[in-house]
Amino acid sequence: MVTESTSVLVDIRKYDGSLSAQWTAVRLGEDEHGVWLGTAQGVPIRSATGGRTSRFAYVMLIPPGEWWTATFCADPGPEMYCDVCTVPEWSANGTVLRTVDLDLDVVRPHGGEAHIEDEEEFTEHRVRYGYPDSVVGKARQTCEWLLEAGRRGGKGVEPFSSAYRHWLGLVE
Repeated sequence: MVTESTSVLVDIRKYDGSLSAQWTAVRLGEDEHGVWLGTAQGVPIRSATGGRTSRFAYVMLIPPGEWWTATFCADPGPEMYCDVCTVPEWSANGTVLRTVDLDLDVVRPHGGEAHIEDEEEFTEHRVRYGYPDSVVGKARQTCEWLLEAGRRGGKGVEPFSSAYRHWLGLVE
């Protein structure tokens, strides 16, 4: 049974199955936007480039059936960092979350405007990993939607406006 405070292994891969990032988060709960995971400052993170620790506290939203996840960070991290990815999948017992990173990110710094990052990486990986046209189309569509939602984030578009603040408060 999955409960609040359950540890969750977040396993993010590249399209070829290689490691992108992996860490353990805590399941904080669920609301109308999806499942919220919390990561405290200093949590070990494994990645393709080696190990590091989280530089600040953050919460990650996993919306059901969507091609994205959203991370909301405490200062000095970005206010919003959305990863365009394949639809996240949960293990049967809810303790492992797996998704494939499709490179495109929509980032909104604290007090700033949302913008797209890693378009060059997306173009490069599209060729290297052979992204199917359907994946490319869905990734671009999702990225544009996130950019628009993130730009309007300060004007009441949830979960990008304020819904995350409650959850972030639980890990700060």
